[in-house]
Amino acid sequence: MKKADFSELAGRTCVITGGAGVIGSSIVEGLAAVGMKTAILDINAELAGKVAEEVRSKTEGKVLGLKADVLDRASLEAARDRIHAEFGRIQYLINGAGGNSPKATTKAEEMDEGSKKDWESTFFGLGLEGFDWVFDLNFKGTLLTSMVLAKDMVEDGSGAILNISSMTSYKPLTKVPAYSAAKAAVNNFTEWLAVHLAKTGVRVNAIAPGFFLTEQNRFLLVDEKTGRMTPRGEKIIANTPMGRYGEVEELQGTVLYLLSDLSRFVTGIVVPVDGGYSAFGGV
Repeated sequence: MKKADFSELAGRTCVITGGAGVIGSSIVEGLAAVGMKTAILDINAELAGKVAEEVRSKTEGKVLGLKADVLDRASLEAARDRIHAEFGRIQYLINGAGGNSPKATTKAEEMDEGSKKDWESTFFGLGLEGFDWVFDLNFKGTLLTSMVLAKDMVEDGSGAILNISSMTSYKPLTKVPAYSAAKAAVNNFTEWLAVHLAKTGVRVNAIAPGFFLTEQNRFLLVDEKTGRMTPRGEKIIANTPMGRYGEVEELQGTVLYLLSDLSRFVTGIVVPVDGGYSAFGGV
């Protein structure tokens, strides 16, 4: 019987996009803690290097920070070549690059009679450039990165891809139509790619975090002047049975499970990590 731990992950190479962000950097720390060689890809090269250095100092793990644009094939290919030179072939990929934009966010949660006097605060006031940016980053960034970085796994007949989705992929949140749609597309793509690769030995899954404070959502959840929760933040906590935001470290266990051989018969699923939010009907 296989020992129930993550020991087989030690020495294996994992690439994580968006790894310099709040959620990504915590995941990197979890990977390094079990001995994985981890390559952080981020559009911000300086921040990627800083996070890599911080994680190395905490865990003594092998962590590399690299600049890469998840929407630029040449950039991803250059990063792949560097990873091959430093760490060898890639066994795991975490597609964590993503985010929302104020340009794709409505000011009003829903329309009423008064909204007809202020179209700009509603869905009708949004520009396509905001939608394009959010959809490209979250969905196309997952798509293209998988195309470029998952070939090693298919050739070797083993490995796992893990996509970072969101709770809004299940229950679209008010104000963020582009982000909700993009993450729903990530869920669908996770299922599609899992079937497409099932016989190659490569598994594809996703996690759907509930509410964690990040740089992308802080402007919606915290009043920058007072530091208190916005009315939206208060509603989120009221609808999360555990009554709090998640701590980013609480994603590590689910991530490691879905990468490890403990889940070797698991593919094509999206796992909520949400403090009970998806199970609660609001009453």
